[in-house]
Amino acid sequence: MTKIGIIGTPGGWSSEMLADTVDRKTGYRELIPLSEISLDLETGSAWFGDTDLSKLDALIVKKAGTHYSPALLDRLEMLRFLHERGLKIYSNPFKIMRVLDRLSCTVTLNNGGIPMPPTTITENIEAAIKAVESYGEAVFKPMFSSKARGMVVMRPSEALREDVERFTQEHGIMYIQKKMELGGQDLGVVFLGGEYLTTYARCNDGSSWNTTTRSGGKYKAFTPTNSTIELARKAQALFGLDFTCVDVAETEEGPVIFEVSAFGGFKGIQTACGMDAAELYVDYVLKKVEQP
Repeated sequence: MTKIGIIGTPGGWSSEMLADTVDRKTGYRELIPLSEISLDLETGSAWFGDTDLSKLDALIVKKAGTHYSPALLDRLEMLRFLHERGLKIYSNPFKIMRVLDRLSCTVTLNNGGIPMPPTTITENIEAAIKAVESYGEAVFKPMFSSKARGMVVMRPSEALREDVERFTQEHGIMYIQKKMELGGQDLGVVFLGGEYLTTYARCNDGSSWNTTTRSGGKYKAFTPTNSTIELARKAQALFGLDFTCVDVAETEEGPVIFEVSAFGGFKGIQTACGMDAAELYVDYVLKKVEQP
């Protein structure tokens, strides 16, 4: 029996789907919250209940936790320890860490020549105010977040300084990005093993500035231009993830990248494109595990 564990969230839609798919294909099912692992550095074992993860054939990482924070990096370090001792993990924990931190992801994309919205990173209040005035409208983003949680849109106003001070008191370093005109949608361009899989659109319902499903956005099928696919391919190649979704916006100036994600995409793929992402991913991992 091939034993593949799923690092994810019990009760989570995509985590449970992955675990069910592995069970159907291998007869083994283990869904493991990363927060409940105990790592023994002396023996090189990592325990979840009575299961020593170091003895499994592989792990698939779907979720590192329910709330994005720097603590997720520490949890992923435990997986990095196991991976560097020979356990096959998809995606490589170190590569996940590089996209999980918004600033790390942004620096890698920018250094790789990937077009992104104009962005300012600062802890200085005056510099932040100047950036907002320059952009006209800006989105302040926490370094660790998903589905636009904690993001705030700011514009030049009498209350701007107070708003900026409030944000930096809560989040520290300010990640400030020019708000782009998206036409009510952005794209998730999906890759498996570095190969293009499909694209879906996230469309807002007019009640929010963002397109996330958390704010009422809906998934729809979408056929991107070749230039959009190739830009997303170039962006994801900088990180080398086994499964990834690249967040792209098609603007009047051409496509721009917001981020590369290690965890997103499953529900959008199924809802908009009719594809079973869990089935495709598990088949991919099984082939990798069976390789000598």
